[in-house]
Amino acid sequence: MPVEERVATRGRLWQECGGPRGGGWAGLCSWNGPGGRRSRRKGRVCFWPARPGRREDSPSGGQSGRPVTVAAGGCGFLGEHVVRMLLQREPRLCELRIFDLHLGPWLDELKTGPVRVTAIQGDVTQAHEVAAAVAGTHVVIHTAGLVDVFGKASPETIHEVNVQGWPSVTCCGSPWTWGRKHMPSSTFGMGRRKKLQLGHSPPPHLLPSPGTQNVIEACVQTGTQFLVYTSSMEVVGPNVKGHPFYRGNEDTPYEAVHRHPYPCSKALAERLVLEANGRKVRGGLPLVTCALRPTGIYGEGHQIMRDFYHQGLRLGGRLFRAIPASVEHGRVYVGNVAWMHVLVARELEQRAALMGGQVYFCYDKSPYKSYEDFNMEFLRPCGLRLVGTRPLLPYWLLVFLAALNALLQWLLRPLLLYAPLLNPYTLAVANTTFTVSTNKAQRHFGYEPLFSWEDSRTRTIRWVQGVESSSQ
Repeated sequence: MPVEERVATRGRLWQECGGPRGGGWAGLCSWNGPGGRRSRRKGRVCFWPARPGRREDSPSGGQSGRPVTVAAGGCGFLGEHVVRMLLQREPRLCELRIFDLHLGPWLDELKTGPVRVTAIQGDVTQAHEVAAAVAGTHVVIHTAGLVDVFGKASPETIHEVNVQGWPSVTCCGSPWTWGRKHMPSSTFGMGRRKKLQLGHSPPPHLLPSPGTQNVIEACVQTGTQFLVYTSSMEVVGPNVKGHPFYRGNEDTPYEAVHRHPYPCSKALAERLVLEANGRKVRGGLPLVTCALRPTGIYGEGHQIMRDFYHQGLRLGGRLFRAIPASVEHGRVYVGNVAWMHVLVARELEQRAALMGGQVYFCYDKSPYKSYEDFNMEFLRPCGLRLVGTRPLLPYWLLVFLAALNALLQWLLRPLLLYAPLLNPYTLAVANTTFTVSTNKAQRHFGYEPLFSWEDSRTRTIRWVQGVESSSQ
């Protein structure tokens, strides 16, 4: 039986996972209490009940045409906020499927809400698992991906998860080979219907289909018509040459040189998503896609913010300035990024001709500051201080230390994981101004930040203080 047919109705999937016939919709997940049972399949699937009196949904559109949405990567940092935002701000939602490799225990609190929540444990690199999760849905919000600029994962793994898994000539090998055989650098200016010119496609025999390609193919095979992809500002830059991007928009020309596995993989994945716009899905309708490019995201659950906080505690409540205060970066609160995803998913059907194949920067009213000065907006109220009005170490010494870290990481990788915060890529990004100023999202689908800077700051400080309490 084709995989999409196996999940066309909830009843058939329930029976396949070992649930009793006519036994109701008790959970199949281990966190659902003593009555829960683990599926015999590799992944776990948990159905939480809709309110009494609801009738079963049609496979393609939900109850009475109300949408069924998949949040791929719904248990990640951004994914969790997208899930909560959908449940709070999308009144038409019939069912929300949360697809992730690691399901969080916080999902248990969602089972009592008015929307049917389906938690599916699966791997985005496994085509059959993605297709099973996507079948019978209306829109996919694809936030799943491996965000790694510190070298915790191999370049091959980053490429497999984020793109489609062919051996990459742009992202593999030692730090000394990254970029030597990169695709031609591009001038990014995403005007209407322009395609990203990142180089030539690989040979057909190098095209297995994990990662983002799986999500696209699942939409095509199962008839899901709308795909919202979480891209990144790093698709554009900052580039390794240190060229500033000052108050740019989606059409601002900029030379994007990808030499690090993460931005390389995001650029390729974004290209796949945008070029898939207009493909015919099962049933004959066109696939409608768009990509969102958040600037540096901050907010509750941000791991790097947590790491900086703990680093400051280890250094006696101090952090030492390494970046000039004159360097500016655009940052965006995670709640506003989640809100933009919800708006796009809501408006994509009605404005397909306008929004299909487009990219949008994710931004809000957060101030432009260096990474260090911006982080201190949250860390200073928690007792940390930033030492120095100028960098305490000269830039050439930071370059040397970053290169040394990269060499040590490469030499030690067969033996142990060495992933320092400072490497050539993070140093280049932190020292290059990159700020956006655009109203494209407002013009196309009415985006306005849901959270003000003051509210975003207060919420993040409260979260850091919670981290402080839990660490004591």
